Amino acid sequence: MIFNQKKKQAEQLKASFGKLKDKSYNFELIEKYFRNKDHSASFQELSDKTCNDLDFDELFMFLDRTNSKVGQQYLYNRLRVIPIDSKNVELDEELINQFATDSNFRLQIQTELTKLNHREAYYISALFQEGYLEPPKWFFVMRLLSFTSILSVLLLPFNLKIFFVLGSVFIINICFHLWNKRNLSSYSDSIPQLLILKRVANKLFQTKNLKKINPLLNESIQAINQIRNRMLIFKLESKIEGDFQVIFWSFLELFKILFLLEPLLLFGVLKRLDIRREEIEKVYSFVGRIDALVSIASLRNGLEVNCIPEICEENIRIVGDQIYHPLIIDCVANNIVVNGKSILLTGSNMSGKTSFIRTIGLNVIAGLTINTCFAEAMVIPRVRIYSAIRISDDLMNDKSYYFEEVLTIKDMIGKSCNGKANLYLLDEIFKGTNTVERISAGKAVLTSLAKNENIVFVSTHDIELTDLLEKEYDLYHFSEIISDKSVAFDYKLKDGKLKNRNAIRILEINDFPELVIKEAMALAEKLDRNRL
Repeated sequence: MIFNQKKKQAEQLKASFGKLKDKSYNFELIEKYFRNKDHSASFQELSDKTCNDLDFDELFMFLDRTNSKVGQQYLYNRLRVIPIDSKNVELDEELINQFATDSNFRLQIQTELTKLNHREAYYISALFQEGYLEPPKWFFVMRLLSFTSILSVLLLPFNLKIFFVLGSVFIINICFHLWNKRNLSSYSDSIPQLLILKRVANKLFQTKNLKKINPLLNESIQAINQIRNRMLIFKLESKIEGDFQVIFWSFLELFKILFLLEPLLLFGVLKRLDIRREEIEKVYSFVGRIDALVSIASLRNGLEVNCIPEICEENIRIVGDQIYHPLIIDCVANNIVVNGKSILLTGSNMSGKTSFIRTIGLNVIAGLTINTCFAEAMVIPRVRIYSAIRISDDLMNDKSYYFEEVLTIKDMIGKSCNGKANLYLLDEIFKGTNTVERISAGKAVLTSLAKNENIVFVSTHDIELTDLLEKEYDLYHFSEIISDKSVAFDYKLKDGKLKNRNAIRILEINDFPELVIKEAMALAEKLDRNRL
């Protein structure tokens, strides 16, 4: 029976390698480790704003091929935090390659990792990131009652009247025992999973290549092992099956009440865990990193086209050969070279401008965090990433669309001159105001952002901006193909600014009244003559 289950699990793991997960995602729990972790020493922590602009949650669901909840939390954190250097890349790539080429080795590791795939494993990170319950000031009363119970049991054979003392103490202890149940439930998820984490880490640590991740991990495992027996109390009551076990656990519960074992052990364990936070996190990170590397190996195996990027630390440039958006089915790939100038995109709605800007952002993020890009070849700099793509009115705080955009771009300008390279991704700058002021303000802002080795990718409908910025920006455009009764998009990036205006032609294709079309055509020609 057990053999068949293991065989079935191995077959499922082997079949799932390189495939998308078919499971729901609870981002509140997935984000727990990331939200509570200190990232002050990192190169950049991606903001919620940027993640929302780039559809980060959807990206994560596409990239995530982890086998455990610990690995899932670790991978999420890794994708949200750009590291300050690439010091771990060589070892990571060595292990990723081993996972990709040695299926027996990978299945052995995956089998261990799946032991941490229960929902409760999300709460392990709380044991080293969050505060612990403090014993109440009257906690000494429980120690006194426990001692009284022990003494009464010892003296009972010599004086049967002590039974009444023992009975009275037992009744009082019931109250304290029930009071403590709520405290115990706060850790009934995390501590049993910590015991599993320790066993999984110990098993993985026996593998020679995995030891390289943290050669001193055994010290952390042993530190947790010192309080293992005390933590076993949290496993009690977890599985009660059959009449005999019900009777056994019932007697055990009476025993725990009599001597107040649960509250005494609980606060004793919490006190010891509190001074073991660093060791717990090391074990957690060891297992999480291994699972993340298995996930990256699976991701690459499932992609038809991917590459390991060249990360240039000095020369600020972006080169993408057949770069594509990983979330767009049958995405049209494009080439791009950014070296010395920023990029200004023109084109009609739905032609691909915003998707291309997101393509750049997602590739830079994935390249800097998991050393994987969605392209034939990719060169990227180590940059901080900021965006203004998806902006909406904040009605709760009485802020208009334009005001929200102003605040976002003001923050970008502030960061543009801090001596660090930045990548700015903008879609239709200042579209919340009138044309003259939009063009004037847009030109001034885009000139400012493009200074100091910063790279800007911005889309616009304002052809006037292309004339004003052609010395500072390389111009590209997307265009559509219009036939008698249809509009098609090729999504190919083309040099230069958009010259054809097809908006009115699209109205005509969609059977707008002839008078409307004629008036629009005449007015457009007049405006063009006045501009000249």
